[in-house]
Parts: sequence; C-alpha cells; structure tokens
Amino acid sequence: MTIPAHESALADTLRPDLASWVESANHADTDFPIQNLPLGCFRDARQHTRPGVAIGDQILDLVELDRTGWLFAQPFSDTIARCAADGSLNALLAQGRDVLSAIRHGVSRLLRADGDHGARSRELRDRLLVPMADVEMLVPARIGDYTDFYASIHHASNVGSMFRPDNALLPNYKWVPIGYHGRASSIVPSGAAVRRPSGQTRDDASAPPQFGPTRRLDYELEVGVFIGAGNALGASIPIGQAESHVAGLCLVNDWSARDVQAWEYQPLGPFLAKNFATTVSPWIVSLDALAPFRAPAFARAEGDPAPLPYLHDERDARAGGVDITLEVLIQSLRMRREGVAPMRVSRGSFTAMYWTVAQLVTHHASNGANLQPGDLLASGTVSGAEKESRGCLLERTWRGTEPLTLPTGETRRFLEDGDEVIMRGWCEREGARRIGFGECRGTVIA
Repeated sequence: MTIPAHESALADTLRPDLASWVESANHADTDFPIQNLPLGCFRDARQHTRPGVAIGDQILDLVELDRTGWLFAQPFSDTIARCAADGSLNALLAQGRDVLSAIRHGVSRLLRADGDHGARSRELRDRLLVPMADVEMLVPARIGDYTDFYASIHHASNVGSMFRPDNALLPNYKWVPIGYHGRASSIVPSGAAVRRPSGQTRDDASAPPQFGPTRRLDYELEVGVFIGAGNALGASIPIGQAESHVAGLCLVNDWSARDVQAWEYQPLGPFLAKNFATTVSPWIVSLDALAPFRAPAFARAEGDPAPLPYLHDERDARAGGVDITLEVLIQSLRMRREGVAPMRVSRGSFTAMYWTVAQLVTHHASNGANLQPGDLLASGTVSGAEKESRGCLLERTWRGTEPLTLPTGETRRFLEDGDEVIMRGWCEREGARRIGFGECRGTVIA
C-alpha cells in the first residue's frame, strides 16, 4: 500500500457522482454511501471479531480483504490481524491519519461501480461483504482513557442558571475548555442495556441523604472524538497539528443520574452520577469524510475573550467546526408494545459548540498529558439556543418542571425503566453526498 497525495486523493473519494457496486450504498437515505466509509469492529456468527468498513447495509471485512492481497502489504497486514485478534481498531488507529486516509482511498477504489478495481472486488462480494443485520457491533476501540468536556456554552448557561441563577456561567468558562476524566471500563456499544444506577441523593436539605435507585436518570447527546496517533508523555500538541491526531468522530450518550450528581458534584465534580454507563455508536467517521461539512468555529459574542494563543489557529477559526445535525428520540416500553414510532425530543447542530475539536485535543495535551490511540474525548452535551435543540432532559424539561408528553399520553420529566434513547447524526449540504453516523441506542432496565 502506498500513501497517495492527500488532497487529490481526498477529493477523489468525495466526488458526489461516485457510485458503488454495493447497491444499498447508493440509496439517498443511507448513512454509509461510498463517500463515507467509516471504520468499526464487529463479531460475526462464528464469534470471530473483525475490523470492517461500513458500506450501505453491508460491512467490508478487512480480514478477508487482506487475504486477497489487493490493498495491504506486509507488515501492514499484521496490523489488520492484530485488530481482529484484539477485537479493536487500536493497532490501526495508531498508524496515524495519513495511513487511515490511504486505506480509505484504497477501499473507495475497490467499492466503486466502475473501474477495474471495483470489477475485481465485485466478483468476490460474497466473500468480502457481511450484512450488518447479521453481526454484533462492538465498541470500535479499546479505550484506555475517556475525557468528557463541557463545550456547549448554551448547555453550560442553561444548567448554571438552574442551580446558580445569579452566576450562571462561571468566569473560567470562556477561557478554558472544561472537562473531567471519565471511566473507560463502563463504555458500552450501541444497543447495550443500561441498568438504572443507585447512589446517594438528598432532596430535603434538613434530612440526611438516602441511598437507592436514581429517580432522575437522563441522557446527554454528545459527539465523541477518537484519538489516532498519540503524543509522548510531556509533549504537547500544537493546535495546527491537533487534527492529525484525530482518527474520527462518533456519537456518545453520556448517561447521567441528575439527583446523584446534584448531591455529589461539589467540590470535585462528576463521579458516580456519570461513570455507570456511557454508550458509543459503532462507527468512526473520519475527518476526511467530514471535509465537505466543515464550518467556522463558534462565533463568540462581542466582549467575549479571544482564545489564548495556544488555542488559536487561523485555519481552525475558519473551518474548525463540523456541521453535524444531531437528534434524540425516545420510545417507551408502552410505545414499543403498541407499535408507536419513537418520538423526536430534540434536534440541534454540532456547530453550536463553543470550543472546536482541535481546541479540545490541544488543551488536553497542553500540560504534557499523553493521549494514546483509541482514547475517547467527548464534547459534552450538545445544546443550541432554541428549546428544541437542548441535548438532555434536564434542559429539555427544565429540571422536570416542563414535562414532555409522549404519543401514548405518558409524560417524561426524566427517563423511566423500559425507555429506549436513540441518537442519530448526519451531514448534508448541496453539492455533497449525505453521510451519517449510524445510531447510538440504549434501553434503560430496572
């Protein structure tokens, strides 16, 4: 495998007229046209774990592709074998963005409806392709460290106004990307059930706290950032190089027990209210696939401070945002039993974030912290200025005072047992093929 000139190769893979011999990849509403080609890991019917590429409603099995010898050469095919053995993409992510881009370009040629490469691979479609419906999708990487940020100023302002009406936004917020170290071991794949956690709560300030199941279980709509090539301990990542350390993005549901959080978060911040479960979508969508959907960084209000020099880059200011439409749907147990479709409860855009992906990566490594392949950074709740774009029930129901009414007549202030939360994300604009992230799903159990 040779690494092609990046810009020309990238443009070639993003052409909106490209079609695939995988028929489902050409449907207008697919998340995975040939212009996307995200990476993931799956377990097949034989219980074999494999790295793969999403294409329409199929998965290109990279182990089988390696056996053809068409794309991977030694020693790089050893990397694919390690991914299969580990059930994770870590060995592949560690190769860095240039190699990941080269793989994407090579796979694009093999999956095209025209050309010799496409004709050759089409003959082996039964060997190379696995239907998504027949496999179990895994967390795409073995996540060593997980950091959750607080990058939406709308979310921070809304939550702050609930608990600190006279001081909603703390003075450090506009200067420094706020984050905390989460728990990697409780990250679960899309579709996994989430058990309602127990914890200490205190509703009556004159009484002792109580221990028991949370009564205010919530979701948080977030975007995740998977790290590719890392940095050495003690070394920082300049903001102009930050995106070269990003393998791609996914969707994240950072489940939260709001009553536990309210009692425990001072003085050190989130702990048991957050670390019982975090759900991630199965596909890592590359920054290459997202190139047509870049947007300017968040337009700061007049009077807001400019980012400090280490967090400022002209290119990042011009195109550091990503225009991802994000939505959350809820389906109660009763709705499923009665055949009622999930109800959308919010829709917003990732462009509403106060800090860019590059700023989060750069700030995280600015003290010499060593990011490693497969590490996950999450954006924090994605909320916009409108009520309908608020990315959690705490905001959407305004701390439970404005309950939502489901199609069955049920109301929700917070999540009930049996509720399924479904998150979706996609990008579209004129002159480019629509691409998506797949779904991030989880059902609450008692």
